[in-house]
Amino acid sequence: MRPDLRDPRLILLTLAAALLIATFVAPQTQVMRPGYDLLAVIDITGSMNVRDYAASGKPISRLEKAKAALRALIVSLPCPSHVALGVFTERRPFLLFEPIDACADFSPLEAAITAIDWRMAWEGDSRISAGLFRAIDMARELKTDLLFFTDGQEAPPLPPSGGPAFEGKVGETRGLIVGTGGYDLSPIPKFDDRGREVGFVASDEVPHESRFGLPPKGAEQREGYNARNAPFGATAAVGVEHLSAVKEDYLRTLAEKTGLAYAHLSDNAPLLDHYRAAGTARMRSGTLDLRPFFGGASAACLFGAFSLAQLFERLARKSARAAQK
Repeated sequence: MRPDLRDPRLILLTLAAALLIATFVAPQTQVMRPGYDLLAVIDITGSMNVRDYAASGKPISRLEKAKAALRALIVSLPCPSHVALGVFTERRPFLLFEPIDACADFSPLEAAITAIDWRMAWEGDSRISAGLFRAIDMARELKTDLLFFTDGQEAPPLPPSGGPAFEGKVGETRGLIVGTGGYDLSPIPKFDDRGREVGFVASDEVPHESRFGLPPKGAEQREGYNARNAPFGATAAVGVEHLSAVKEDYLRTLAEKTGLAYAHLSDNAPLLDHYRAAGTARMRSGTLDLRPFFGGASAACLFGAFSLAQLFERLARKSARAAQK
């Protein structure tokens, strides 16, 4: 008995087989599409250990949230894109590696992000503005955009005169300051010399005021003020520097000074959308693998051949009856 070459099932099965064969022989083609080059720098200072985010119903630290957000962003970047990685503490960033292919080298890139830990910090201070300005210089030398993850908490606090001036060209380096942390003050975890958590930082364990440079206005009204020997007064300042929240106003000010954009790290808007608006898309040649398209089409034909079998049989019977009449 000869097969009915008009049978839709036979047609779909034949097409599925042809497409399956094509997945093994389909060539790759070159296409022009936008890609991104970025330097991601993550703040690893003490306040980034504050657990004011949640994942799977459990609290996680700002550092872990930043790492997860960066991984998700890299997964969503178009190919070819390139990513360099660095960490920040004290007053300068440290480059872990120069830009690598975010698609071809994703596995080592992901492993490096996962391995970032607060214990990598070489100093306890957190000079956010100084670190950001140096990260901008680093991104300019690498010819990349910049993603700078930080909660913005300067430790010790800035002097009354403010932070260092930005001496670069505003807007020359594009990118994003990513404000990391909640808006409510939260305690900062405290660790011993072996890295074991032993509670939270107490009020008397951190400076609440910077006493470098000139004293603030009104300092002469403080108890024990002496213009020569005690220009800041004789008693220690008391504040909330042992608690932490994202310093959004300060980070927005830094963004305006440098020409970067600002976005708060949250679950409401994907970080990729903010980065695309602030970053630089570079048109370049990339390889498009056609095998997934052929494989998907083959699977669709198989699905149609078997899942719609009853429909095809009814149509065939109806066609046969019509032919007999």
